[in-house]
Amino acid sequence: MSVVAVIDYGMGNLHSVAKALEHVGARQVEVTSDAERILAADRVILPGVGAIRDCVSELRQLGLDQVVRQVAADKPLLGICVGMQMLLEHSEENGGVDALGLFPGQVRFFGDELHETDGQRLKVPHMGWNQVKQTIDHPLWHRIEQDARFYFVHSFYADPGKHVAGRCHYGVDFAAAVADDNVFATQFHPEKSHTNGLQLLQNFLAWDGRW
Repeated sequence: MSVVAVIDYGMGNLHSVAKALEHVGARQVEVTSDAERILAADRVILPGVGAIRDCVSELRQLGLDQVVRQVAADKPLLGICVGMQMLLEHSEENGGVDALGLFPGQVRFFGDELHETDGQRLKVPHMGWNQVKQTIDHPLWHRIEQDARFYFVHSFYADPGKHVAGRCHYGVDFAAAVADDNVFATQFHPEKSHTNGLQLLQNFLAWDGRW
């Protein structure tokens, strides 16, 4: 039986992610902080909400940063929201935080004076539905239309040097998704994104880490 582990380090919408996975057909979902159970799972999800400093600190305190690195080396891994941002090298949040560095790039603040190109003032955080342009052909985009809408809640955005799998625009262009080998991560919340988000999670359950 295929097992999906949702990493529990005290941060993130753990149970909403688990319920969404069960809704799309996951047979066994384990919300756990146990390294052995995470490493024994067939697929792993790294969620995250709140301040990245707290997320990284809790992950490291539990020794789960090294577990994430091990998972990223050999099995399908899905990062969500701050779970995606932690995969990059560094974030401007909280005065500057070093992250896990699995992807190159920085996490940047939208700014207090964010405007659209037509001069419209934009609220920060970026909260609500927005379109995602797929920039690569990836198994996790299967049956999801180009420019499909997903749900976002964030004040900081990912600016990776490469490995962008999807882009979004809110005052600036930013990475809505990144991918490399068997790792895929999204800035948006698939568990809150209705049909498109559930399709992405269903695709993750079917993905063997190759593309």
